[in-house]
Amino acid sequence: MALLTEHEQRKVAEAIARVERDTDAELVTVLAARADDYAYIPLLWASLLALVVPGVVHYLTGILTMHSLLLVQWASFIVLCLVFRIPQVTTHLIPRSVRHWRASNLARRQFLEQNLHHTVGGTGLLIFVCEAERYVEILVDEGISRHVDGQCWDPIVATFTRQVKQGQTLQGFVTCIEACGELLKVHVPVTQVRNELPNRLVVLG
Repeated sequence: MALLTEHEQRKVAEAIARVERDTDAELVTVLAARADDYAYIPLLWASLLALVVPGVVHYLTGILTMHSLLLVQWASFIVLCLVFRIPQVTTHLIPRSVRHWRASNLARRQFLEQNLHHTVGGTGLLIFVCEAERYVEILVDEGISRHVDGQCWDPIVATFTRQVKQGQTLQGFVTCIEACGELLKVHVPVTQVRNELPNRLVVLG
């Protein structure tokens, strides 16, 4: 899947700039291609299937000699490793809970790396997306969480997640930013003009 083009990234930056005119919140957006390379997953599945499937066939039919059984297992392992390393296939081999756990960890690391916890008044807000995991999360600092109930972000995240699944990542970002802006200008209205953090979309390849 392709990440956003430079033109599309500018659209995201423009949406952030519009929203920040009406709120003290500092919005940062991060788009990651995937949360992890999951390199161990293809090896794990290939090893398991290469050991079990030929062994079961040999047990049930007895058509394989020990020498041919070993060759089949080796060949199966090599072929399965190559197939399972295809990104689209790898994603389906990983439990959803594992994918979301990895993505959630990356979101929290990005919150710190983008210095959202150092804003004046603790008004940092991160909109984080992992495309491969189809994962969206909004993280806010205490200056926002004091005024906005955490459940208010849930429908915004749900809408954005649906758009990411449909391949509408740009529209999802713009819609999400604008929806966040509607909440923020009411609960965290602008008191002084400042721009502590860059408005650009951070892209993690």
